[in-house]
Amino acid sequence: MATQYAISGTTAKGIAGSVERAVADGSLPPGSALPPVRRLAEDLGVSPGTVATAYKELRQRGIVLTRGRGGTVVAEAPSVGTSGSRRPPKTPEGVRSLAGGHPDPAFLPDLVPPSRVTPGPGSHRTSPRLPELEAVARRWFERDGVPAGHVTFAHGALDCVGRLLSAELRPGDAVAMEDPGFHRLLDLAPALGLRIVPVAVDEEGIRPEALRAALRAGARAVVCMPRSQSPLGACFSERRRAELLAVLTAAPEVLVIEDDYTADISGVPLHSLTTGGLPRWAQVRTVSKHLGSDLRWAALACDETSLARHDGLLLLTSGWVSHVLQETVLRLLTDPATAALVARAEAAYTARREALIGELGRRGITAHGRSGLNVWVPVRDESAVVNGLRSHGWWVAGGARFRTASAPGVRITTAALPVEEAARLAGDFAAVLGESESTYGG
Repeated sequence: MATQYAISGTTAKGIAGSVERAVADGSLPPGSALPPVRRLAEDLGVSPGTVATAYKELRQRGIVLTRGRGGTVVAEAPSVGTSGSRRPPKTPEGVRSLAGGHPDPAFLPDLVPPSRVTPGPGSHRTSPRLPELEAVARRWFERDGVPAGHVTFAHGALDCVGRLLSAELRPGDAVAMEDPGFHRLLDLAPALGLRIVPVAVDEEGIRPEALRAALRAGARAVVCMPRSQSPLGACFSERRRAELLAVLTAAPEVLVIEDDYTADISGVPLHSLTTGGLPRWAQVRTVSKHLGSDLRWAALACDETSLARHDGLLLLTSGWVSHVLQETVLRLLTDPATAALVARAEAAYTARREALIGELGRRGITAHGRSGLNVWVPVRDESAVVNGLRSHGWWVAGGARFRTASAPGVRITTAALPVEEAARLAGDFAAVLGESESTYGG
């Protein structure tokens, strides 16, 4: 169905700007069809090539998608801050927030930067990584069997994944992503102009048959979480890892990216695809969940080609990760007291997650969360459950922003939920479901 919004402009940039403004203010909601190139060119009195260039720019920026004979439409999660974005809503006042996916502040160490910062030579481009931190990062990966022959740094997981995808793929290419999956990754791919192919997830991670279908659909990269999968809390089993490797071995040109963002607090062992001899692979690790969200630092282990492409793009942008930040991270990663605090955090997060799942189970409510900081509860009506729990003083995350084609649910962050409060939350959850069985479902 053609849109009623009047697109304006006499240049490609002007036409693209007109569309982007309409998407941003809601005049062109997700799914809206743009006029065919030749018709819009005739309406605006410009050449078809000018309109085609404008549409190409919009595709590259993830604002629109082209669906062959289906024409050009506004993307479901356009990257211009529209109502279709997957950004979480603001937490209402007066409620206990269990929606953010954040760690318990009680288990985060104090961030102590270097006591003295010596002015550098003006550029660290020739030595972007502190040798001591690089050695620690290698041991970090090797502890779990991840090959660490090629290691580099980035400004957090999303920065790293975005750079890997930008270096490997081109606008319009397809990337396989978990469904349900991490909402910021699901926003990142369209922003890069990439097409998401959803891959179904169960408690053991991405499902082999779904991955096989995604590769057949043309996916040139796969992004997944081997443990603490958000929002489901899934983790690869040894059997699932073998099944996925069997699928990926038949597609050696595909880049496999693992986001192991809770490597030290997941509560389960790692069964990584990176240890399976794949030619193109990468694993990203961050410290924001166990050392502090202000530490925007990530370590990347990957194949030689991915390293060269990642660092080539990094060199053209920020050049390197702050050495002051690197020194701060190094101190924490090598501090015995911090290591003991992180170990206590992992034990507490496991106990809290399992306590809520157990209490929900005792009330006949199915919940998922084998690892990490969150629990996923399937429901029939997400909004009704979120609002119902809000009336009891709890704020949880509706599952819509984590989903592409999967069934509805809500995500509950259990990291800061003491074991003794699990029963009360589970009781309130059961009460909400019982208010109207025809509306709410567990």
